[in-house]
Amino acid sequence: MASIELGDVTLEVWDEGQGPAVLLLHGIPVRNLLWKGVVPPLVASGYRVIAPDLAGFGCSDAADGVEIHVANQAGWMLDLLDAFGIERAVVVGHDIGSGVAQIMAVRAPARVRGLVLMDGVYAESWPVDAMTKIAGWDPAAAAKLFPLLVQRLPSTGTTTGVPEATVRELLAPYEGEAGGRRLLRMAQSLDSRHTVQILDELRRLRPRAVLVWGDEDHFQPFEEVGRPLAALLGAEPRLLPGGHFLPLDRPDEVAEEIARFAASLDAEV
Repeated sequence: MASIELGDVTLEVWDEGQGPAVLLLHGIPVRNLLWKGVVPPLVASGYRVIAPDLAGFGCSDAADGVEIHVANQAGWMLDLLDAFGIERAVVVGHDIGSGVAQIMAVRAPARVRGLVLMDGVYAESWPVDAMTKIAGWDPAAAAKLFPLLVQRLPSTGTTTGVPEATVRELLAPYEGEAGGRRLLRMAQSLDSRHTVQILDELRRLRPRAVLVWGDEDHFQPFEEVGRPLAALLGAEPRLLPGGHFLPLDRPDEVAEEIARFAASLDAEV
């Protein structure tokens, strides 16, 4: 992992491999270790894989008072590509990371070769009730959030059989009072207006995209969220067996779908 300073934020970044760039963007409430099982096969397929913790998420920092909503995240991710000297990348977004990816494609279409949107967000489909409740949580009880999430995530249809040890590793930066307050800040940053505002431009641009969705995702169900998003983009949807955190449930299949899509773009060059 490397730490990259970008003005008011410092990003913890996993950067591995050589070849065409693939940028992996996680969602809430996890971090870049969501992609732990996805990065190695992508690297083996000949790609340079960059997986940051979003600013203010995981082990990345954002200065007090800096808004860490998805629109600002998109700007920082473009800055990160600049810092690495990368002109274009395939951008993969999971959960709210897909909102960041959509905004990147609208804001800088020449920088985004294609989108892989995975169990993502569309228009006003987010934040989900669980995150709204966290946003209103009593800060004095912030330390209680970590054990609650460890208990609830595997039991709410988010995954299909991921062990508790993996969940604890993903959520480790949010343990204790300081970690709980970090999670509160993240939840309070969620604002669907940023994905609503880009719909017309996203429809006009229609970036090359594929949707990869867990068929047991109860947080962003495919029929309610994925299908209309696929229709807006003219994108091919691919359903895989699994819950909302598909990169945990089916890492090899997820890597295969990303590599297949990236290869199809490579063939067009």
